[in-house]
Amino acid sequence: MASALATVVITPREQFSKAKRSLDTILACTDAAVPIIYVDGNSPRAVAQYVRERASRRPFRVLRTNQYLSANQARNWGLPYVATKYVAFVDNDVSVDAGWLDTLIACAEETGAWVVGPLYLIGEPAKQIIHMAGADVHILEQNGERRLYERHRFSNVPVAQVREQLVRAKTDLMEFHCMLVRMDVFDRLGPLDEGLLSVLDHVDFCLDVAQAGGSIYIEPAAVVAHLAPPPCGISDLPYFFLRFSDAWLDASVQRFAQKHALALTDEEFDGHRRFRDAHRLKALGRARGAVRRLTGRRGLAVADAFFTKVVCNRVIERAVVSPLERTRRARSSPFASPLQASKGV
Repeated sequence: MASALATVVITPREQFSKAKRSLDTILACTDAAVPIIYVDGNSPRAVAQYVRERASRRPFRVLRTNQYLSANQARNWGLPYVATKYVAFVDNDVSVDAGWLDTLIACAEETGAWVVGPLYLIGEPAKQIIHMAGADVHILEQNGERRLYERHRFSNVPVAQVREQLVRAKTDLMEFHCMLVRMDVFDRLGPLDEGLLSVLDHVDFCLDVAQAGGSIYIEPAAVVAHLAPPPCGISDLPYFFLRFSDAWLDASVQRFAQKHALALTDEEFDGHRRFRDAHRLKALGRARGAVRRLTGRRGLAVADAFFTKVVCNRVIERAVVSPLERTRRARSSPFASPLQASKGV
């Protein structure tokens, strides 16, 4: 019964090669009565066909565009189709456990929380490695300057080591890998900020919720896993590198800094850039390993420098990202290309 209170909105994050597996877990672990909106932002043909085929067997609405979408654009596209009390955003590369949605809804109903998130694992669920279990996030006033403070709990720690500490609690931050939100929050705050193309989208939203007086909870009895790269499929790379491009990251940092009155030199922004750089290297894992083997003892540093400065910052940014970004900017809206909006097929 609790499940009928929410609609699941599935959106692209950075890759498509995990989308089939992710969708299958959501369909298997979610009551058939729950409405699902699948936002397909230019996935490869095989993935798009798979989504349509699954929608013909367990009817759900598919929204497709032949243009890559930022995550907040995709989420905002799904929102007008939600007619339930809650929306559950789920990235298209997340595996969910049984009971995930009912557990999140129960927490929201019992606490009055505006936002509820699960325990996030990273990588294969069987490894039980924590990605994040809530976080501390706020704006500090130091020496007349505003600074962003962000610290995640239990990142990269095995669940078994901290199991007794994983309890329902208020927190400052949950992530869009999987997040339950009351729909009336958007009546108060408006849509998600589409100026945040790459990073800080979840931080911005949670800060806005807190500023408006809402509460955010972690409910670790609900568990999901972010199936992060590596591996990263060849067909993933254009979208992946657009999502984590200089253009999208710099625009996101500038937008966030402007909105929250922060200096562009804030140290936390450097942390997000370091994450981006390391994340891009992971997507080039096999090629990076080959260079490492060829360069011997100093291989890792040489390979990382080569792929960061030459492959990512020059070749991919110029040959892949720039044409995609020019196309995006030339269009008056992210949905200027033909759209498909259907229930089932």
